[in-house]
Amino acid sequence: MLSIKNLTKKFGPKVAVDRLSIEIKPGEIFALIGPNGSGKTTTIKIITGLLQPTDGSVTVADCDVTKQPIKAKAALGYIPDEPSIWSGMTGEEFLHFTGSLYGMPTSRRIERIRSLLDDFALKGLEKEYFENYSRGNKQKFTIIAALMHEPKLLLIDEPIVGLDPTSAEIAKKKFVEFSKKGGAVLLATHTLPVAEEIATRIGVLASGRLVATGSMSELRSRSKVSSGASLEQVYMAFTS
Repeated sequence: MLSIKNLTKKFGPKVAVDRLSIEIKPGEIFALIGPNGSGKTTTIKIITGLLQPTDGSVTVADCDVTKQPIKAKAALGYIPDEPSIWSGMTGEEFLHFTGSLYGMPTSRRIERIRSLLDDFALKGLEKEYFENYSRGNKQKFTIIAALMHEPKLLLIDEPIVGLDPTSAEIAKKKFVEFSKKGGAVLLATHTLPVAEEIATRIGVLASGRLVATGSMSELRSRSKVSSGASLEQVYMAFTS
């Protein structure tokens, strides 16, 4: 579903992503963890086409993101860490606009909007303008927009920023449900409890390099921490 091979991104002399290789299969939730500045967001922006790689390749559903950008983007949904939506649109207008970009017929858009609004407890708020939404509701509409066209790959950058505990729980369940239906998820976060809770595999990123990858049990074994150690303890073992 997602194949990243020897990906490198430089900004002048600074190497933001250093020969990164990751394979994510359908049904997997892969959490990419690391501190701010470790290359997580840069990696996601390259996958979405917002940045061009210096070297290496990225394919989404067998489509090269550089050579076949339209096909690659059609297969993915993107949830950024900061909602960026024109304040003059209502939530409903934004979702219809997003769905139309993916060629969804009106009847299907209406069906998906109704279902997803119910899932995220937003029914009745869809006709309000974005400028009037709370930070959390803006984020929930952004999540819905990424799920609208039922993508094959979901890219999530800090998924629960701004969400209250109830909404965060709804979002996490939705991501797990998405993967169980055969979708692939790349979750970039430094919120380690979220990664530990829902990820099937975890990659530890430090200074643009992948220093460890595996399931929680595999990472515990490799880092030589106790069998019941938290992801935070595992992370510190690999990065300290």
